[in-house]
Amino acid sequence: MYSTSDAAWLTEADEADTAHTDDAGRDDAEQDDMGDGDARDASAEDAMTDDTTVTETTSTDDASTDTAESDGAAATPQAAATTGRRPGKPRGGKGRATRPTQAAGTTGAVPPGQETEEDVDASDEPAPKAKKRPASTKRPAAGPKQPTQPVVLRASGLVKRYGQTLAVDEVDLEIRQGSIFGVVGPNGAGKTTTLSIVTGLLRPDAGTVTVLDHDVWADPTAAKRDLGVLPDRLRLFDRLTGAQLLYYSATLRGLDGATARKRSADLAEAFGLGEALGRQVADYSVGMAKKIALAATLIHSPRVLVLDEPFESVDPVSAATITEILRRYTRGGGTVVLSSHSMELVQRTCDSVAIIVGGRVLASGTMAQVRGRKSLEDKFVELAGGRVVAESMEWLHSFSG
Repeated sequence: MYSTSDAAWLTEADEADTAHTDDAGRDDAEQDDMGDGDARDASAEDAMTDDTTVTETTSTDDASTDTAESDGAAATPQAAATTGRRPGKPRGGKGRATRPTQAAGTTGAVPPGQETEEDVDASDEPAPKAKKRPASTKRPAAGPKQPTQPVVLRASGLVKRYGQTLAVDEVDLEIRQGSIFGVVGPNGAGKTTTLSIVTGLLRPDAGTVTVLDHDVWADPTAAKRDLGVLPDRLRLFDRLTGAQLLYYSATLRGLDGATARKRSADLAEAFGLGEALGRQVADYSVGMAKKIALAATLIHSPRVLVLDEPFESVDPVSAATITEILRRYTRGGGTVVLSSHSMELVQRTCDSVAIIVGGRVLASGTMAQVRGRKSLEDKFVELAGGRVVAESMEWLHSFSG
């Protein structure tokens, strides 16, 4: 999972590319470009019908009609039958044909000069054109439904009091597998208290916490077996060397000596601590101490990481390294819960976030749901009560000396 190719002891899921072929959308686009098929068929049929009608109108029909009108006598049925077909459209007309007259005295005879007209067949009329669907109304292709990841950590109704101070007030959290969940809030908002309860370091006055369906307080051994915890205010065995600290952390988790040494080397290379492993942790800088503590948290390959301020006092290069390690860890099925005061880093790193102010969760959900069209920092400031401007500190501009 780490930047070194030898760190294969954490399962890393292959990243599946989800390429969807928009067949339905392409078919609609092709149909719209070519025009409606029914409309084309109807147009072709109209053209054929008009040509056929003109072809069937013969000179015999015209001669019979002209003779009947000039003589003033009705045409006989035999005369009408000389062509063996129905009279066509008169030339220059508007789509209406004259019905041939019958001889006087016969059934249905019509007196000369009072010939009736009838509409041509429906086949002679142009078929109504089918409306072309605008390109903007194309039906979107239905993509595959993404499965919902299971909940691996759930906190319900957490309450913690310190005398008259309500540090945690009915906090509910739901964290799903494979995500990086950020917890943000102002100083004193209850973030560290909440994470201490979640990891079993602090007992709540009310509420429950489950890790992979194991209750943290009813079954602490099973719940903590899958947890890796980086607490606030690090307390390390700083008289040990970096290598000794990692080895000790591994054996506490039941790893054998060979595995502990192999993973220690992998982690030291990933965090850039290879040359510092032989030195005492007391000689480390604050940032190096943070990295060796995070390496000790990861060494037993936990399924859930709970990290309180993992980026505090860490330089930008090391922060980028830690972020990449956490992302690879979650791609392999791990889950991370972290707190931080860096809104920009949380927005860039985390999938979901909860904003805690005054011990209460004021917003929780995916990053997009929580921040909306604003940045996470602007949303945080809005929920936390806005910026306080000190207007009565004019003395600050009267420099001493």
